[in-house]
Amino acid sequence: MKLLIVTCLKEYLPVIARIFKEANIEVFNTSKITGYRDSVPENLLEDWFASGGGEVESMMIFTYTQTANAEKGLELINDHNKTIRENFPVRAFIMPVEKAV
Repeated sequence: MKLLIVTCLKEYLPVIARIFKEANIEVFNTSKITGYRDSVPENLLEDWFASGGGEVESMMIFTYTQTANAEKGLELINDHNKTIRENFPVRAFIMPVEKAV
């Protein structure tokens, strides 16, 4: 069993839900989080945060699933990241679950 954790922009939640379905992940949890960016872009015209703030509404999505499903989910997220133009890729990682009840 693995713990698959994903962080992304709030707007990407439907995409992640579709990816999870394709990876045979039927149950997952979500939590609203606030992402922070402390750097200033070189080109201020490209700054998403017109007010100059570095906060963005994000989601943390996590699921306990079989190894093959977690691997497939990570692969699909990697494929998705290759198609986006924004500077906010979906981040994901897999952690082993050694014991569970």
